[in-house]
Parts: sequence; structure tokens; C-alpha cells
Amino acid sequence: MNTRQTSPTSHRDHRDGTPDSHGFATRPYDLVKEFVIALLVVGAFSLGLAAVFSSPDEPAITMAQWAKDSPADVVATAVGELAGSTTSAGYGAPYNTAADGQSVLGIPLQRLGGVRTPVDSAALVLDPLATSQDPAVQSALAAWKAGSDDQRTTWATSYVEALGKAPDGDPAKVANGDYGPVPALAQAFVTLAAAGQVEGQLTSASTFYAIDQTKPVLLLSDGAYLEDLARSAHLGGDQWGMMNETGNYPGQPWMWLYTLWYQVPPFSTSDNADAQVWALMMLLTVLLAAVPFVPGLRDIPRLIPLHRLIWKRWYAERALPAPASTVRRAQ
Repeated sequence: MNTRQTSPTSHRDHRDGTPDSHGFATRPYDLVKEFVIALLVVGAFSLGLAAVFSSPDEPAITMAQWAKDSPADVVATAVGELAGSTTSAGYGAPYNTAADGQSVLGIPLQRLGGVRTPVDSAALVLDPLATSQDPAVQSALAAWKAGSDDQRTTWATSYVEALGKAPDGDPAKVANGDYGPVPALAQAFVTLAAAGQVEGQLTSASTFYAIDQTKPVLLLSDGAYLEDLARSAHLGGDQWGMMNETGNYPGQPWMWLYTLWYQVPPFSTSDNADAQVWALMMLLTVLLAAVPFVPGLRDIPRLIPLHRLIWKRWYAERALPAPASTVRRAQ
């Protein structure tokens, strides 16, 4: 008896009509070549987009740069720190107890946080100067320490006022007066900063983090130099600065809602704006999360069917009758 053996493939082709893969034409394919071409094209495209749309790599602002570009501002800031009249000196928590700080509905949110990063404003100037080996600087420091608290405050405050009256705030044009060792300390601080010897003293810390920039940033913020640079890059508070990027204007559009409130009254004129805007954003976040549960809010998509305009093609196709072939198949 003759028996014809049929391959499994033949049975499969006869059964379900699936063609054998070996029956198709073939051609050589260089996978490495394709990968290299794709890599070069995507890389060139990415570099082009980065060159057009990315933010420039702005160098960090340093004390040395500050001292060289605006020495008069460094003097004014250093004297203000000694007098305790700068913004950080009267900021309150988390640096000191000089003010209650921001609050919402009478709740002192800032003060409740406590003084977690204590900063002595005068120490921002005196600590770096203490490392100087200049006898004149050491003599000025000794004279400062020898004075009483009231005497030191009087020296520094008098010099702050004299700098404010001097033409262009130039220390060289300050009227004569009893300023104690303050002028010598301020000038020595400028010299030390210009030599790049201030950052190391203010950033070194005995904490877990090797570098803590809190003190340098506070010192820079107390002067006018940092703010001037920020405004020139459209980073000022009234320039939608929270959403902007250095050297790239505008920046992150997803931050517009938060920074919007700083541009309109009463937030734009309030000293308590940070806490007020935070509270408003928390309220809006809660309302957004509660949309499915609040009568009226949950009906907005039904009353204002904007989604139907966006997905009009899908709704149009859904409204069409089913094709005849589909109906026959279902039957």
C-alpha cells in the first residue's frame, strides 16, 4: 500500500490558508548600516533642536564676579549685614526670629516652621574676614569686637546712611564721620571677595551636604547686583520670572498658573503674597480633585461639551450606522 507523507506545513497551509514564510522573496539587510544611519539622523536632529530651543549654559554668579563688577554694592551690602538692616537680617524663619514672616488667615506659617537654618547676618561678613592674615584687617576686627552692641550698631547704621547720601553710593565719596572700623571691614571684605576667598568660607559646612549655598545666596540677595542680573534676564517677580528660564524667554508654560497670581492685585502689592498664592493654589488643587463630586462642577463637561469639539471625528463615526458586513457577521 502506497502511503504519502504530508508535512505539517502542508497540513497547516491546507487548513488555515497561511502561506509558508519560505515562499516569499528575500533580500539581504544590513542592520548595522541602518542603525548607524538612524543614529546619525536622530543625533543631528536632536542637536539642531537643542541649538535652537535649549537654554544657554549661563555661568554661576560668584562673589568674585560681584566684587569686580559692582564693588560699591558689595560695600553697601556688607555694611548692611553689620547693621542688621538687610532683607535676610529681618526675614524671620528659617534664618532668625526677627519677624513673624508670611501668614494665611492669621496663621503664621513661616514662624511655625521654626529657625532650622540659623544665620547671623554680621557673621556673613565677619567670618570670612577672620581668616585674613592682614594685620590691618585683624586690627579692625579687634576694634569691632571691643565695641558694645549699641556702639557697633551705631557705627554700621551711620555708615549705611552715609553711603546712601554719597554720590552713586561711592564709598570714596562718603562724608567724614564716626564710623569706627566699619569702612575698613567693608573694604577688606571687597578685597577678599574679589580674590575668591569668600565662597569657601560661606559654603563650607559640617552637615551631611558637602556644599551649602544658603549663606552666599542670602548675601547676594541682600545686594542689588543679583536682582539687576535677574531682571535683565526677565526673571523678576513682575516679569513672570517663576516660569522663565535664564537666557530663554519665555520658559516653562506649565508654571503660568502659579506665577499669574503675582501679576495681579492684591497679590502683586502684598508683602504676604507667597503665602497667599500658596493657599490659593492649594484651594484650586482641592477643587480640581473634587470636580467629580461637586454638583455643578461635575456637570460642566455636559453643559459645555468642549470635548465633543475636540473629538468631533470620533463622535461623528460613532453616530454612523454600522457597515452592512458587520451586521451580517453579527447575525
